[in-house]
Amino acid sequence: MMMAMKVYPSKIKEVKMLQFPSLGGCCNISHFTTTRHGGVSKGPFASLNFGRHSGDDIRIVWDNFRILSKAIDLPLENIYAPRQVHGSNIVDIDDAFLSLSREKQQEYIQGVDALITKISDVCVAISTADCVPILLYAPDKNVVAAIHAGWRGTVQRIGTKAALYMKEHYGADPTCMLAGIGPSIDCNSFEVGEEVVHAFSEAKFDLISIMKRNLETKKAHIDLWEANRLQLMEAGLMQENIEIAGISTFMHVDDFFSARRLGKDCGRMLSGIWIKGLRK
Repeated sequence: MMMAMKVYPSKIKEVKMLQFPSLGGCCNISHFTTTRHGGVSKGPFASLNFGRHSGDDIRIVWDNFRILSKAIDLPLENIYAPRQVHGSNIVDIDDAFLSLSREKQQEYIQGVDALITKISDVCVAISTADCVPILLYAPDKNVVAAIHAGWRGTVQRIGTKAALYMKEHYGADPTCMLAGIGPSIDCNSFEVGEEVVHAFSEAKFDLISIMKRNLETKKAHIDLWEANRLQLMEAGLMQENIEIAGISTFMHVDDFFSARRLGKDCGRMLSGIWIKGLRK
């Protein structure tokens, strides 16, 4: 279902963030998707940039993380964001992970595109600038996930894998899960080459449902929102429990970073989710 996102009640008024209405109505969790507003980065990274590998000064990026920490009222060390590689690897932020040194933790989440946890007050987050951020919540088991789904991750069905991980490792019922597909590139703006069309075809996606061709250019356009919605339903999620923000990062670069519109050396937004204070 396509619904407008609502404003996140940030502790810092300059930090503009959004929430999904459905997930926002769940009292056991909190979540956010950042915009460009409220940070300290400059130039193509202005201003709330969380891209640690985007070319921005890493000290300034960490300043943005500290601002976020205050805005969401969570300690900085409780916010986990992996080094993403457009794959489908998943890491569970569990007690064993948290027992590791901070250095080992950071090593463990290198090359990872989805984080899952059921530990309270631990925010799992991913960064995007056109790719699709997906937030999942399993209310029956109080488990959350943050998923980075670019076209490669979508082809590898990272959303399906994350939902099934929650089912297999925590006993979560997919029919109860809630999902939010966040601001990302829209179908009209996402022109792709034939190698991308071939990749989706080889992965057995229904091209009729997720692809169209421009009548003038004959170029293919892929609908990543629909492709991810369909794979979440394949994992057992109910259609009415999947919320699509419907916000194009490409079309709204004043508020969101878009690598395709601004160049790959631009900033990154962050989307995160956590269980609120349930752990004793």
